[in-house]
Amino acid sequence: MKKYFIAGILVWIPMAVTVWVITWGLGVIDQIFGWVMSAIITVSPGQFSGELRHFREIPGLGILIVLAVIGFTGVLAINFAGQWWLKLWDRTVTRIPIVRSIYSSVKQVSSTLFSGNNQAFRKALLIRYPHLESWVIAFQTGTAAPEVNTKLGGEYVNVFLPTTPNPTSGFFMIVPRANVIELDMSVQEALKHIVSMGSVAPRIVQPKTPNQPH
Repeated sequence: MKKYFIAGILVWIPMAVTVWVITWGLGVIDQIFGWVMSAIITVSPGQFSGELRHFREIPGLGILIVLAVIGFTGVLAINFAGQWWLKLWDRTVTRIPIVRSIYSSVKQVSSTLFSGNNQAFRKALLIRYPHLESWVIAFQTGTAAPEVNTKLGGEYVNVFLPTTPNPTSGFFMIVPRANVIELDMSVQEALKHIVSMGSVAPRIVQPKTPNQPH
């Protein structure tokens, strides 16, 4: 019975977690629509507010509308006229002191992660952490800034060290290139290995001869 019970858990846990994540994401989208509708109802005349409340209560409608707005925005963003409006919006937002730093940082990170030619998470690496006798898997996110290389006197790389079992949080670190070992496994395989806390082994690939750290 213990064997059957464990086998059943192994089947249902991935399904349950997947459904939970999708439900949470759709709930956030639907909540955004609810906030927008509440603002519209507040400023609408009394004769329209009642109809808008009934419109808001239609299940799943908020998700469809938000997805449609995102898709329509994407269509406009790739057109010449849409790009002109986006540039005007960027210039306007970047003139606001506090909003400017937040907006610019988030935009740069999202463009790096979602663009087709990005270099984010391009390699899986082995680095020493938290002491010299232990190793962890991290991901190279780019090369260190020229000023960092100049001040530290060498060649350094930017790495992201994810936590287990939640890889969306972690640490940003700058480490010497000579102290990292590049892995042959893909980023996807490395992520599976991290999320599973090492219980899911990556696929075997033909190993390369790494440069051992000093």
